[in-house]
Amino acid sequence: MFEFKEHYDINDLIKIVGILRSENGCPWDKVQTHKSIRQDFIEEVYEVVEAIDMDSAEMLREELGDVLLQVVFHSQIKTEENVFGFEDVCNDVCQKLIIRHPHVFGEVKVDGCEQVLSNWEQIKQQTKGQTTYTETLESVPKTFPALMRAQKVGKRASKSGMDFEDVKSALERLKSEISELEAAIDENSPEKIKDELGDVLFSCTNVARKAGVDSELALTESTEKFIGRFAKTEELIRLKEIDMKSLGIDELDEYWKQAKAQNTNH
Repeated sequence: MFEFKEHYDINDLIKIVGILRSENGCPWDKVQTHKSIRQDFIEEVYEVVEAIDMDSAEMLREELGDVLLQVVFHSQIKTEENVFGFEDVCNDVCQKLIIRHPHVFGEVKVDGCEQVLSNWEQIKQQTKGQTTYTETLESVPKTFPALMRAQKVGKRASKSGMDFEDVKSALERLKSEISELEAAIDENSPEKIKDELGDVLFSCTNVARKAGVDSELALTESTEKFIGRFAKTEELIRLKEIDMKSLGIDELDEYWKQAKAQNTNH
């Protein structure tokens, strides 16, 4: 029989999920699979990120709980399959942390964060059995957002010595890729346009990396800036009781410039 409490802990969460997944549990919970709740996991992680961006402790507390629920839920499915349990997940991550921090749990000496990260990558390659640079690139998950994956692949490739000297040389490559995109557009070839556009975007992540910028974050902030400026543009047009769709692109651009001028920070 389930015991109601004033405060619950991780053991209670594991028990609750087990009950929900049991024969007499919740009709929805007990039929879920790893794949059926895959998207839920992704969404919960993004909600944690939003809580961090909003600097909301209350929201962060709640969303971290939702992520923890996902971890316990997936572990419960594997427990039912007699593959592994939540305690195995905890054990593995503890062992990983101990192995990858020999400067804390061992005798290794380090001098600053850069050396810590360098050691981390070396140990990671060793424990994963990666013997070539290509294997380190292939290990970057294909499920990452495209810009994030591209920048991480570029960063790992740089460890082989294959990299631009500086941000200016990366920018020159970007300009070259843009020229190739323009040629593909002139040819009116959809396949070539897609290919060259991909090269332009990949080159953008190299410029960002060499400039010390997170390309995923940069695009996110630019998108938010666009939404804000669009809202101001629409507001200016509505104040004149004009239907936005009735204006030509040149007229819309004039209102856009006004909206931009009112926000001097961007």
